[in-house]
Amino acid sequence: MIDFLMKQCKTRQQLQQVHGQIITRGLLSLRPYLVLSNILHAFTFLVAAPTSSSSSVNLTSYALSLFNLIPNPSTFCYNNIIRAHSLLSSPFPALLLFAQMRRLSLPPDSHTFPFVLKACSQLRSLSLAQTLHSLALKFGFTADLFVRNNLICVYSISDRVHDAYHVFYECSQRDVVSYNSLIDGFVKAGETGRARELFDSMPQRDAVSWGTLLAGYARMNQCKEAIELFDHMLASVFRPDNVALVSALSACAQLGELERGKTIHDYIRRNGIRLDAFLSTGLVDLYAKCGCIETAREIFESSLDKNLFTWNAMLVGLAMHGLGQLSLDYFSRMIEGGVQPDGVSFLGVLVACSHAGLVDEAQQLFDEMEAVYRVPRELKHFGCMADLLGRAGFIKEAMEMIEAMPMGGDVFVWGGLLGGCRIHGNVEIAQKAAERVMVLNPEDGGVYSIMANIFAHENRWDEVANMRRLMNARRVKKNAGCSLIQLNGVNHEFVAGDSLHPQTDEIYLLLNGIGKHQFEAC
Repeated sequence: MIDFLMKQCKTRQQLQQVHGQIITRGLLSLRPYLVLSNILHAFTFLVAAPTSSSSSVNLTSYALSLFNLIPNPSTFCYNNIIRAHSLLSSPFPALLLFAQMRRLSLPPDSHTFPFVLKACSQLRSLSLAQTLHSLALKFGFTADLFVRNNLICVYSISDRVHDAYHVFYECSQRDVVSYNSLIDGFVKAGETGRARELFDSMPQRDAVSWGTLLAGYARMNQCKEAIELFDHMLASVFRPDNVALVSALSACAQLGELERGKTIHDYIRRNGIRLDAFLSTGLVDLYAKCGCIETAREIFESSLDKNLFTWNAMLVGLAMHGLGQLSLDYFSRMIEGGVQPDGVSFLGVLVACSHAGLVDEAQQLFDEMEAVYRVPRELKHFGCMADLLGRAGFIKEAMEMIEAMPMGGDVFVWGGLLGGCRIHGNVEIAQKAAERVMVLNPEDGGVYSIMANIFAHENRWDEVANMRRLMNARRVKKNAGCSLIQLNGVNHEFVAGDSLHPQTDEIYLLLNGIGKHQFEAC
């Protein structure tokens, strides 16, 4: 009867009630080992979905209290308690229990190693993974599919994807989990080419297979490949999950493929897919980066599920459009809503303030980053402030800030200062900033051109000529300017001095006409 009731339990509360009945009726003393081990076994199958009312600490305490009551626990009992801890992301107790099991000379079985390896993967400990691999080999369980899959996973997570590949290669039996774990390892290692080869060789794929490779392409800025893979996914009559949709939206945003992004948005609407925080973030990011800031705002405001990334996408989008005051308003709303900002949040607001010339507001936020919000300042924040102060003409203040920085300035910090010197003609500080940029990035041809323009504005023609000679001597070339526009679903790319566009003649004819019209108007 008791066994039947335990099997009927659907929640931990129900199981605990059965446990209470066993104690009050005195049934525990009749068969303590069997009853307790069965309760523990039933508990581990319910613990995978913890409720909001029960913390993981309380759940592991309950599981451990059950285990400690079992007289002479067997391998079966140890497997269950180790599994409970690994499911509840308590890797240290799980591994300590495994060590205790080995000290008692209890032999592990094929169920033991998957649970212990799962705990090991949470710690990302390579040495421990190798030790467990040796033990699995010693006890003859490396041929087990679940053991091998967990070995592939732990090696991939520990940045040893080639060790994971060896485990995979030596396995005669593989399933979709084997492939997915190794694809994830290659993606995290930046080897998307090998991940694609493995993906193409899969006898069967699932949503994780597609989503993992799509996320890898998006992360490595291989946006064209991501969109092509997404199209292939739809052509395979395979319904994309939210991971795949977010990755495809991210790729469209990076490429400026607004129309393609709109078709994905339409797909989401047509199929009634709920906009969770991640999908909302992807859509806000897409429309903001493609110039549709009002559409991005509409999606943001209508989203019921926002997280830090959603707010950051909105803040960065507003910054891209130079909406400084609006960015400050959204930042205030974010704080009032109880969302803790991070470095990206502050970077977005600071950039927006820089474009809008809101020096005092930016300075206050910059001062409050560490003092009020406990967000550490990074080089990118100093670079933004250098750019803002430089644009506003506070060249000396920007220089003092850079000299007082706790770390050395990078190209963006000194470049921001140099940009301000170009606007306001501060030759002395511009020379110092340019020297630093040339040391940090000697291949940057832009700095030579900026200095030549600054000297030319001051009629210092000898220095202008010297800059040109120095540029030629170092064989530095300025990167050609490039712009991109999408018209009727077709991308048009223009590079300075280029004549490869199929409509080059018409473009230059129109430009000459505009120039002539302006000349006559003068």
